[in-house]
Amino acid sequence: MIPNTLSIAGVDPSGGAGILADIKAMSALGAYGTAVVAALTAQNTQGVTAISAVPHEFVTAQIDTLFADVRIDAVKIGMLGQKLVTRAVAERMEHWKPAHLVLDPVMVAKSGDHLLERAAVNELRDSLLPQATMLTPNLPEAGVLLGSSPVDSVREMRRVAEKLRRLLDDRGERWVFLKGGHLPGNDTIDVLHDGDRMIELPGTRIITPNTHGTGCTLSAALAALLPQVNDVPEAARRAKAYLVAAIARSGELSVGSGHGPVQHFHAWWPAP
Repeated sequence: MIPNTLSIAGVDPSGGAGILADIKAMSALGAYGTAVVAALTAQNTQGVTAISAVPHEFVTAQIDTLFADVRIDAVKIGMLGQKLVTRAVAERMEHWKPAHLVLDPVMVAKSGDHLLERAAVNELRDSLLPQATMLTPNLPEAGVLLGSSPVDSVREMRRVAEKLRRLLDDRGERWVFLKGGHLPGNDTIDVLHDGDRMIELPGTRIITPNTHGTGCTLSAALAALLPQVNDVPEAARRAKAYLVAAIARSGELSVGSGHGPVQHFHAWWPAP
């Protein structure tokens, strides 16, 4: 059965990040994508010029209306922007209880623009993190969630992954996918941890400016693959492999003059 997946996130008009990127990744990996708009941005490849909130009551209405009719097999949560929206999403996830809930704690855009108000960080940590079945922070985001400085070694990443896992619920299978893209050097090692297993996913940095929306793409890929692959580490490996190929083929696109998007449809569109 083709899985139905949901992205609850913001809108990036340039299509490199947010809901538009999520739907592309989900579609490329064999899932039917749906979306709930949680925030609006005026954004291109160079930066974010404005953010407009979506009323939390309307976010709730979108979620409830969708779940009342459509079987949702996995949810990916990205940019929420505000505390009230974060609380509303947490309350509805607690009500609907999706089998897979991938939480990408989006806080800062690639351009450095802040996407989550400070008042919402504690709400995210307290009400959404415990529900996540897969948490996908980068190193700066992990530092914010733990109230500590970002780490710069794989050894420290293992310790951080253990601390993050303790923020999740103990019931069921729950994982932390700690992204190592901010590590110094050419290695991009990610750490996958479930409270017992500590798995390293090796990688090598691809030199390109086209990294806009990589976090969105990875978390959306996980949401698409988890209902299809009956093994979380294997789903994680496939998601990373998909993203790596999308980055490697990103030069085929010509979108903007800043941090360009990745090539989500690299397996479908022939190379020029």
